[in-house]
Amino acid sequence: MSTSSNTPSNNLRSICVFCGSSAGDSPIFRTASLELADILGNAQISLVYGGAHIGLMGAVADRVLEKNGRVIGVIPQSLVDVEVAHDGLTELHVTDGMHQRKAKMADESDAFIALPGGLGTLEELFEVLTWAQLGYHTKPIGLLNVDGYYDDLLRFLDNSAARGFMRQSHRDLLHVASNAAELFDLLQNAKPLQDKKL
Repeated sequence: MSTSSNTPSNNLRSICVFCGSSAGDSPIFRTASLELADILGNAQISLVYGGAHIGLMGAVADRVLEKNGRVIGVIPQSLVDVEVAHDGLTELHVTDGMHQRKAKMADESDAFIALPGGLGTLEELFEVLTWAQLGYHTKPIGLLNVDGYYDDLLRFLDNSAARGFMRQSHRDLLHVASNAAELFDLLQNAKPLQDKKL
């Protein structure tokens, strides 16, 4: 992967991946997830994720493990109780609830990537974006827009900035690409936000 000579390269040792506990309606979502997992595994970048064995979450974790990569799962006890926890991870952290889960995932990660997913994925993505906007962290955040899945969301964010509810610099915190290799390159060369909200 290429890196720009006039921007610093971030040292990404671990990346948190937010994604669906479902597989979606097309195999293209799983294919894109595996492409990202291959990049992480080949680069020996640890995967941090929600700890489940189902859906895109399980697919990403299994592929990184196949590459002999390190996979850190973080899951609340309530989901362990309904048997969705992955039992073959490098590390599995069980938390009391969702708030502790998200905080632990963030602490373990140098960057964040959202794959296609539902409400949980969106909630996780917007929380780390809000934290970045407020200056709570400077970790790069990416969105893998597979097959136009997030097109409507991106139009909403553009409209929010245009209508004065978000600074353009905060909108630009979200790095977007349609393939994993391009997104990884964007995150490696992302610059920290200069104008925090507060």
